[in-house]
Amino acid sequence: MKCLFLAAGYATRLYPLTENFPKPLLKVREKPILDWLIDDLESQPGLVDEYVVVTNDKFAAHFEDWTKSRGERIVVVNDGAKTNETRLGAVKDAQLAIEKAQIDDDLLVLAGDNLLDFSLRRFVAYAQEKRSTCVMRYYEPELGKLRKRGVAEIDDAERIVSMIEKPAEPKSHWCVPPFYYYARKDLKLIKRGIESGCGVDAPGSLVAWLCEQTNVYAFEMPGKRYDIGDLASYETVQKEYQGVR
Repeated sequence: MKCLFLAAGYATRLYPLTENFPKPLLKVREKPILDWLIDDLESQPGLVDEYVVVTNDKFAAHFEDWTKSRGERIVVVNDGAKTNETRLGAVKDAQLAIEKAQIDDDLLVLAGDNLLDFSLRRFVAYAQEKRSTCVMRYYEPELGKLRKRGVAEIDDAERIVSMIEKPAEPKSHWCVPPFYYYARKDLKLIKRGIESGCGVDAPGSLVAWLCEQTNVYAFEMPGKRYDIGDLASYETVQKEYQGVR
């Protein structure tokens, strides 16, 4: 299995911390965000045989320097974007990384700015049991937050029936955070989705399109997610995060 980190954003809401430094390398309890995610996966030897980080031209050198501190095989893909206004979008970044790194394997795709207090290995095990593309899901009771998330309808078999990004009228309380497991057989569908006109900015837009093409299952998160989006949430994770349970 390969693992792809989406790290091409400019994190403008975290300025001045991220004005000249990438958010996924910010430290949480003296450890970069990406290190937390990789160390969790590396706790099961052989689970991931290659990591890929797709980033922009502004921050590529930072990630190249960071890879020198890691023992794993990590490939950095520069998408060439130089400003927030000219970014490719998460879905096009994922496709670019697949092409550049020549990925032909099951693929774990993770946002590089989120942390979990439970192991990603549990999600991978779920996806491997399903032998299908899978996402995570969590229950969100607040209507205001649902309208700002990707919201999915789930059937009794835990399969996604439909999904909408930022719906005005949410059809369920199940939100889909940016953690995805793409089965090898479905990787070719990503390019087709882009060509078909699916949204490319939010990574969940691909899932919304993909669940109409193939089976996509949703793993219910057994713990908490920390989305580091602004200065307040960064301060919160610094105080609360204790690592993987």
